[in-house]
Amino acid sequence: MSKQLTKRILAEISRPGYRPANKSELARSLAVSAKERAAFRNALRQLESSGKIVLGKKSRYRKPNAASGKSAPALGKIEFHPDEKRRSARFIPDEPDAFPELKNERWQEIFVPGRNTANAMHGDRVAVRVTKKGEQRWKKKQGNNRRSRPPELEGKDSLEGRVVEVIERANTRIVGTYHARGKNAALAPENSRLPQSFKLSQVLKGAKSGDTVIAEFERWDSTDLPPLAKMVEIVGSPGQTGLDILKIIHSHNLPLDFPNRVLDEAEAIDEAIANEEIARREDWRDREVFTIDPEDAKDFDDAISVVENKDGSFELGVHIADVSHFVKPGSALDKEAKKRGNSVYLADRVIPMLPEKLSNGVCSLKPDVDRLTHCTVIQFAADGTPKKARFCSAVIRSKRRYTYEEAIVLLRMNKQEIDGLKKPEQGLARHIQRAWKLASMLRKRRFDAGGLDLDFPEIRVRLDKQTGKPIELVRSEYDESHQLIEEFMLAANEAVARETKNAQAPSVYRIHEDPDPEKLHDFAEQARAYGHKVHDVTIRAELQKVLKKIRGTNEEHALKIALLKSLKRAAYSPDPIGHYGLAKVNYTHFTSPIRRYADLIVHRVLRKLCHRRNPDHGPEPDPTPSQGALAPVCKHISETERVAADAENESRQMKLVEYLLILANERPDHGFDAIIFEVRPMGAFVELPEFQLKGLIRREDLGEGDWRIDRGGMRFKSGNRSIGVGQTVRVKVIRVDHSRGFVDFAVVED
Repeated sequence: MSKQLTKRILAEISRPGYRPANKSELARSLAVSAKERAAFRNALRQLESSGKIVLGKKSRYRKPNAASGKSAPALGKIEFHPDEKRRSARFIPDEPDAFPELKNERWQEIFVPGRNTANAMHGDRVAVRVTKKGEQRWKKKQGNNRRSRPPELEGKDSLEGRVVEVIERANTRIVGTYHARGKNAALAPENSRLPQSFKLSQVLKGAKSGDTVIAEFERWDSTDLPPLAKMVEIVGSPGQTGLDILKIIHSHNLPLDFPNRVLDEAEAIDEAIANEEIARREDWRDREVFTIDPEDAKDFDDAISVVENKDGSFELGVHIADVSHFVKPGSALDKEAKKRGNSVYLADRVIPMLPEKLSNGVCSLKPDVDRLTHCTVIQFAADGTPKKARFCSAVIRSKRRYTYEEAIVLLRMNKQEIDGLKKPEQGLARHIQRAWKLASMLRKRRFDAGGLDLDFPEIRVRLDKQTGKPIELVRSEYDESHQLIEEFMLAANEAVARETKNAQAPSVYRIHEDPDPEKLHDFAEQARAYGHKVHDVTIRAELQKVLKKIRGTNEEHALKIALLKSLKRAAYSPDPIGHYGLAKVNYTHFTSPIRRYADLIVHRVLRKLCHRRNPDHGPEPDPTPSQGALAPVCKHISETERVAADAENESRQMKLVEYLLILANERPDHGFDAIIFEVRPMGAFVELPEFQLKGLIRREDLGEGDWRIDRGGMRFKSGNRSIGVGQTVRVKVIRVDHSRGFVDFAVVED
């Protein structure tokens, strides 16, 4: 039927004397029956997608006109709005200059209304054609909130597009809730950006309505019908311990288990180090080397030692687990590590990049055992200026494993307190203080060079190991013990990047491109809304002043997150273009090969350079990727890093919301302090500093009165009362959407 309808539509639109007609007029002209209506609409969409007909002014169809200036479709990614009632999306082209209309535009994306999304789904790679300049959506959407409207769009029309083809599906496996509806079976996906329901063509035996399941996408022939999928796995039943985290794992396609061939390869590794291997390495086993890590860490991949010379100069030794000795290119271990890209740290578990035999075993720099490392030795002048660096394969025996909590106590001890320690501890305490003396100089030099202080205290949720329920919040202060390790790792990463760059060796670099000035101006406006005096933040010194002003304030977390969103995302690249946030010309990732594949590649490259200088010292090094081969690898590991970060944030947010709800139920009359960071017509967005958790106070929950946004778009007013950005209010929880991590609050009236 559709082929016949297609021919009839084309014949009608192509006939002499045809005047552009809308859908209803065309249907009448072609005498389309009621039974043919769905097929007729589908045929129109297909013809328009193929470019054989064009939807023109007033939604009237006509033949394409070469002289009409109709833009060619561009490829890119489509992202849907999470609101089920609003199926609109945005299209982000692969190439910003794909549309001439986007030239010099600050937000290089196209609005795709729900009617124009065809059968595309969130994250799909699609082809989109600009159909028209839409109405002034910012004016309509934001109402009087002029602050939220980008200046470039003020008084201008936005670009509107239409999906003409789905190139590649992003969601081949969908996690959701199974619903049995008589003879029909449906899947409601966890991801609210996907279609609300999928029809299941296959249901596994034993599946019960309400179960969380995984389905494989099959097809979506018509938007008049739900997409089709088949159930392939039952994840769990409602109330099952750990099901909430399992949903996140499967939603992000994270691996749960290692293939047998990978585990077999790991088990075959000999934990004993051959004497021949020790003989070809620098022996640091008698030196004072130690680790500092979080209390719950198991994969210790870095250790340090610091020597202060009589002239005040320093020697820093940064020892990194020599994963490359055990994981060879092309092996099952290597292929799996590359596929995973990195370890993932969720609220209740770690999904490691390498099997436990390596990550927590032979590669982990545990105390009092021999371990193989790749060492960076850097000489510093008395003022912290780096002088020279060298690199070597080494064997160490860590003298002590410190937690950050233990290290900070030793670091802050006075001489009398240190003298009261046992002899072995006295030496290590002085070593830590000596290390901080150097690290503090490196930190000052970094900020003097323009580095940005983007760190803030982290709030983690401690879970009951049996039930997975949150039991308390743990605030991890970013104190001197953390800063000490950070500065030494930065120094090692910078030294290695300089070495590979100067040698012109194809390698992986950690890059952070310069930000868009307009987005920095947006951040400045947000900071001003909190009452801070802000000048031109495109100047590093001014941006640093803002970061210094907000340190320790209630709004520090919200504003630093806002700044991070204003900056471009750090990534991996074969091109050493530098790192904006760290203010470093040369930078890579070298210090965490147990949990990052990028670092493993860099280790292999560095080993090859060391062998080139001293061919007689050790066997032929492993092969390393060419410059051309590195580009897809960098793209892949940048993507796995992004997926991991999203999953980690989602699991943390979910447990924070769960803990907040527990407190709210235990103390229904107890409110929480919240700081307003944005005002929109729908309500005021707030953050609870105690939880680092965001939520919304809807307009109707602001309290009694007729609340309206003032002209500045920064405050709600009702009579003589006002509530606005930067203000702290007392709130209570009134609604929680667990699936999306959304929390609605209401103002607690005095």
